[in-house]
Amino acid sequence: MNLEERISNHFRDSIETKQRSMEELVIPIQHAGNCMVQSMLNEGKILSCGNGGSAGDAQHFSAELLNRFEKERPGLPAVALTTDSSTLTAIANDYDYNEIFAKQVTALGRANDVLLAISTSGNSANVIAAISAAHEREMAVVALTGRDGGKMAGLLQEKDVEIRVPSERTARVQEVHLVVIHCLCDFIDTQLFGGDEV
Repeated sequence: MNLEERISNHFRDSIETKQRSMEELVIPIQHAGNCMVQSMLNEGKILSCGNGGSAGDAQHFSAELLNRFEKERPGLPAVALTTDSSTLTAIANDYDYNEIFAKQVTALGRANDVLLAISTSGNSANVIAAISAAHEREMAVVALTGRDGGKMAGLLQEKDVEIRVPSERTARVQEVHLVVIHCLCDFIDTQLFGGDEV
């Protein structure tokens, strides 16, 4: 295969995955958006976590809410649990790497809050531990996953929402996760502050 064709195939595969996701994920995204809006209407906040590219997605989501997405509006309460290197390394060193998010959820989470838990495989041990901590704090969980949902899918409770990208490829799952994050930001903004029809 020549390199130009290989690059074109990435675009084709990404487009096909997004088309399948559009068919399957609109309703789960709406449910997740409603969950987050209700949290904010009840003075809650959104905590987010993930590893690697998913850590970047957690930070991206938090930044869009705290600052702004596409319209001028007040900042919204969101915290990425992936950003404080002193906290992360202290927990990993003193306890266990799998606890780096869970201990923060236990300390910061409240019953009206939402945990946005991101894992392309659904099997990240530290994200799974964060979900358990969120449930102990009576928080709702929005899980962004891929493949078969992994172990995370089996942990979710009735009030939780899973948004599972229909792909086995990590890159494709991450690409759709970014679209989902933007959909959620737009949904939250529109529900809380109104806006033009898209």
